[in-house]
Amino acid sequence: MILSSRSIRARLDVPREEGGLIIEPYAEESQQPASYDLRASEPINIRRNMMTLLASKEWVELPLDIAATLRCRSSFARRGIFISGGFVDPGFRGHLTLCLYNCGTEDVSVQEGERIVQMIFQQVDTQTDGYAGRYQDSHGVVAAR
Repeated sequence: MILSSRSIRARLDVPREEGGLIIEPYAEESQQPASYDLRASEPINIRRNMMTLLASKEWVELPLDIAATLRCRSSFARRGIFISGGFVDPGFRGHLTLCLYNCGTEDVSVQEGERIVQMIFQQVDTQTDGYAGRYQDSHGVVAAR
């Protein structure tokens, strides 16, 4: 089940230790009806036919019963930008490293704080042990390890 904006906001009000969702800094203008738009942590130019890594401005902590899917916002997809590696496991904590590829015909500039990727939250049918991989507690862009 995909979480609605009402459910996302409600989970933001739950304390972390009680299964709350953390998005810091949270921006109301990034809240969509059934997703949250992650923002760019810094200005970047995505050259055509090139892949680049960009960190989300937001620090995200998913509770053990919520996973998330990342999708490029359609306004960027229309300019040739695609995102790869778009799944976030329950229990993940950190900045998200966004792998962006420009298959368009022109370079694309992204401004700091610009909304670039939609994060869609899904309820997991039973609570999991949670993510404990090598990208846990990531700060900024993290290259492949």
